Amino acid sequence: MPLLLTCDRITKMKVDAFISDATPDFLNGVGDVHITDSGDLPSKYIIHVAGPVWQGGSSGEKEQLTACYNNALKLAAAHDCETVAFPLISAGMYGYPGDQALEVARTAISSFLLSSERDMTVYISVFDKSLYHMNPEVFEDIKKFVDGRYIDEVRSRETFRGRNAFFGAAAAKSATPAPEMAMAARAFAVEEEAVCADEALDDRIKQIDESFSQMLLRKIDESGMTDSECYKKANIDRKLFSKIRSDKFYRPSKTTVIAFAIALRLPLVDTKEMLMKAGFALSNSNKFDIIIEYFIERGNYDVFEINEALFAFDQPLLT
Repeated sequence: MPLLLTCDRITKMKVDAFISDATPDFLNGVGDVHITDSGDLPSKYIIHVAGPVWQGGSSGEKEQLTACYNNALKLAAAHDCETVAFPLISAGMYGYPGDQALEVARTAISSFLLSSERDMTVYISVFDKSLYHMNPEVFEDIKKFVDGRYIDEVRSRETFRGRNAFFGAAAAKSATPAPEMAMAARAFAVEEEAVCADEALDDRIKQIDESFSQMLLRKIDESGMTDSECYKKANIDRKLFSKIRSDKFYRPSKTTVIAFAIALRLPLVDTKEMLMKAGFALSNSNKFDIIIEYFIERGNYDVFEINEALFAFDQPLLT
């Protein structure tokens, strides 16, 4: 049941149906929908929707636009569509502000998907990015957070290099004869390597005790959610969840692990543990990772808002 943002043209997407803006005169007024075959296009159907014209926001445009999404999704479900692509209805020539149009789309579609028994993947196409504007205050706050983590990473590396240079210089000035120092260094390195190997082996053995799949299922039980509630909140489809549940050693993608961590509202320490179970980690040199940390640290576990931020920063989405 994922809801995903994309820059692809909906007319070129291979989906069961895509939605097309239609004038109210073409249909039976604002909110009306009509389905036709798509002809030679990659999709099977075109669902025509009569969206509202923006009149300042005080003439019921939000309620009308919400009805457009609901009516289109119901019609798509009635025709057994599993994949549907939407434009930002009423944005552009109808004048609906892009950020508000996206918020209505996100809210209406996610509510439909969460309450529906049908599995459906829905795309919102923002082919014209000039129509999409993330909340500027949130964007700047995330940007500052990302830049700060990058600076911390650079300082950490410079400190590490500085320590290496200091100890290298100290060794060069030592009165210990070079051959004896080299032998002592090799002996110490061998001993340290053996200790590290033992510790690494112990850590790996401990990790084998519980796989990613097992940890996920345990966390779902502890949360009190049903399986379907969890994978829907994670923006994951049922087929993928079934694979994870049935295979103890299933290896998910990093975005899938984080999506489940977000759905389960895990704190950062548990999120990192779940990532480790799947062989991943968070890094201060990775913009995607830093954005995820930004939302978790602020207690914002809305997967759709997180995806909007990732989209704005040209990062992979959670799915």
